[in-house]
Amino acid sequence: MNPIPTYQPRALEIAIQAAWTAADVYTVTENNNKPKFYACSMLPYPSGKLHMGHVRNYTINDVMARQLRMKGFNVLMPMGWDAFGMPAENAALNNKVPPAAWTYDNIAYMKQQMQAMGLAIDWSREFATCDADYYKWNQWFFLKMLEKGVAYRKTQVVNWDPIDQTVLANEQVIDGRGWRSGALVEKREIPGYYLKITDYAEELLNDLDELGWPSRVKLMQENWIGKSVGVRFAFTHDIRDASGELISDGKMYVFTTRADTIMGVTFCAVAAEHPLATHAAQNNPELQTFIDKCKLGSVMEADMATMEKEGMNTGLQVKHPLTGEMIDVWVGNYVLMSYGDGAVMGVPAHDERDFAFALKYDLPIKQVVTVDEQVYDTAAWQDWYADKEHGLCIHSGAYDGLSFKDAVQKVAADLSAKGLGELKTTYRLRDWGISRQRYWGTPIPLIHCDSCGVVPVPEKDLPVVLPTDCIPDGSGNPLNKREDFLHVDCPSCGKSARRETDTMDTFIDSSWYYMRYTSPNSDKMVDERNDYWMPMDQYIGGIEHAILHLLYARFWTKVMRDMGLVKFNEPFKNLLTQGMVLNETYYREDDTGRKSWFNPADVEVSFDDKGRPVSALLKSDGQPVHIGGTEKMAKSKNNGIDPQALIEQYGADTARLFTMFAAPPEQTLEWSDSGVEGSHRFLKRVWHFCQTQKDAIAAQKDAELTPSTAAKDLRFTVHSLLKQINFDYDRLQYNTVASGAMKLLNELEATCKNDVAPLGKALPESVSILLRVLYPIVPHLTTQLWNELGYVASCGELIDAPWATVDESALERNDITYMVQVNGKLRDQLTAPKTADNDALQTLALELAPVQKFMEGKPIKKLIVVPNKLINIVV
Repeated sequence: MNPIPTYQPRALEIAIQAAWTAADVYTVTENNNKPKFYACSMLPYPSGKLHMGHVRNYTINDVMARQLRMKGFNVLMPMGWDAFGMPAENAALNNKVPPAAWTYDNIAYMKQQMQAMGLAIDWSREFATCDADYYKWNQWFFLKMLEKGVAYRKTQVVNWDPIDQTVLANEQVIDGRGWRSGALVEKREIPGYYLKITDYAEELLNDLDELGWPSRVKLMQENWIGKSVGVRFAFTHDIRDASGELISDGKMYVFTTRADTIMGVTFCAVAAEHPLATHAAQNNPELQTFIDKCKLGSVMEADMATMEKEGMNTGLQVKHPLTGEMIDVWVGNYVLMSYGDGAVMGVPAHDERDFAFALKYDLPIKQVVTVDEQVYDTAAWQDWYADKEHGLCIHSGAYDGLSFKDAVQKVAADLSAKGLGELKTTYRLRDWGISRQRYWGTPIPLIHCDSCGVVPVPEKDLPVVLPTDCIPDGSGNPLNKREDFLHVDCPSCGKSARRETDTMDTFIDSSWYYMRYTSPNSDKMVDERNDYWMPMDQYIGGIEHAILHLLYARFWTKVMRDMGLVKFNEPFKNLLTQGMVLNETYYREDDTGRKSWFNPADVEVSFDDKGRPVSALLKSDGQPVHIGGTEKMAKSKNNGIDPQALIEQYGADTARLFTMFAAPPEQTLEWSDSGVEGSHRFLKRVWHFCQTQKDAIAAQKDAELTPSTAAKDLRFTVHSLLKQINFDYDRLQYNTVASGAMKLLNELEATCKNDVAPLGKALPESVSILLRVLYPIVPHLTTQLWNELGYVASCGELIDAPWATVDESALERNDITYMVQVNGKLRDQLTAPKTADNDALQTLALELAPVQKFMEGKPIKKLIVVPNKLINIVV
């Protein structure tokens, strides 16, 4: 007997991958003779290396693609690179290299890692978003939106870093300072370009109902869109500017969802940029100082919710539209000019934020809503103060006794009669500002001419190509120093003009990339191939993209539809948000509180008798480190696992199996070295079993399905497991698919300890089922064994072999095995003919010695039979 060859995963995987590449097995074309399935993972940022989150995401996609291909689908699984953005500029700044060089080097390395994982990617469709052939269509579509009025230019308030000479996103402002330079951030008004996503707010909200997405993602989008129904109305005033003109036509507008509390207004607050605030500060240095301080703050709503509320009285007053009472106007640091009209009515009695503000500044608190059996007290806020479901108006004149709904309707009608207000639906959603004062992004295709103004770049001159050799130095956008980029003749008048140096938000790149996969190398943005593949059947990515990326992609699709480029309303039918990959963290802390983090591979951990970690030592010096607990794998915590090292040590199949087996796809996965080793041991068992049974499989492949008991028992168990595995594949529970495959191997090993000759064709059939159900998760090992065991001749290459289907006849049993209980406790089991009635089952059960023992001679009170499963004797 020949010795069994050793399982050598890396050599095997390299050879199998080379064969796949030589046969070009992953290049996909449109085929109307097959049902299509488009499965896509969110494209990665080429930061340098894959991490385990990537491995998990792409393996989920790969398992789905491989299984559906075997089921007869025409499956598309593409890949590209989200290549523009700040990380490349920062790396270029630190390394003194152009972002382009850094980006393309990273792409080459990460692509090599993906190929080592054996992913079934159609690389013929690959592109990077920094390729001019791709971003040309960003520019083209932007100009089309400009023509239609979907894109427009307006002045925007931004965070400006005076040292870096650049605009900062809100999250890059930390305690009022630039995240990189540390400079005090200024608020500046500069022109920028916007997309009218608000025109689609209602449709974006309503269409959530038709999506097969996780409910929490849909709720997050619903909250972000933030539909509110209320009343927009004006406080009037006689405040005039230096020329004697009424400021804002003598009306200060606010919006409220609680018009029922309008009679409880005791102050109004405006944003620091509001015209009334600007006017009041002209002769009030103290107020101007406060306004300047407000302008240094965040413009993020989340920050507004948690920051300390501060204000200053402007000395101005406006008139209450219903009572005529004069109301003080304050500047509040919590009011945003970019939301609504930049002013709010203050009703301290029934709004928790206003309540705290009124207590802080000793402002009146006037109760105008009551709830039965509740006593109002200004000493402390109580949740019922804001109860609109049970509240009734009081101290409100004509509105006394009205419920919330009735009061809102009557207040709106009264304000409308005065020409001062109306019912209005508003949205939290704001138009999408796409201008970035950055270099590494899609150039906005506009030209500034002193004679003609802002002129679009003619379509024939697209793309406006971004220079790829700039090296950022931290002193602003390097495009402003590139004369060869800046200077251009005006397309309208021919005079010398200047290119726009703002580039587009990188969310533009990711809003439609998945459609470009369908139409690679097309001379159109998308072509008829997009009609074949889209909408996408399954999208896979992290929950962190639940709002902006997915919302912008939905909006972009709807605009493309309205321009006749696509025929569908929504881009992604189904969404899977895979869980994070977690690992242990270890650190030391110096005297200043600064933590240094150590990779788990460099730490030796001691455990108690229950397997709980109790102490840890750094291997290099033997000194203690703190156990920081389990957290998401991240560079900042140095707790990542290098996928490449894992592949080199155990093989890609082990990495794939562990990430699928350790947890359901949508749940977090906790890293476990022992779990990885266990996955590898299982694959070695599969290898060893198949090599051991190779001759028997070959000998019995052409045999008949024998009626032997051993063959029937094997087929019953295998097809029962296959039924569950197929169910789990359909619901994307790949962890239980893996465990089902492990049970299959257990059954085969146990059965083959005996003489395999009576199994006949049941043995090769069962092994072929094992290899097929395991193949999508571990494609290399299974392909090698499929080839070696001779299945190619009868079933073709494994990649396109027909999916294993359940033989229902194998599940038909003449005999049924019953668990036998006495008073609900399991005592034995018996096998009875399928036709046995309850009397026969009782007779057989009573013959069992353990049953007689635990009945203790007592008479039977009741016999409970669960058909085909259980007999319970109650005594």
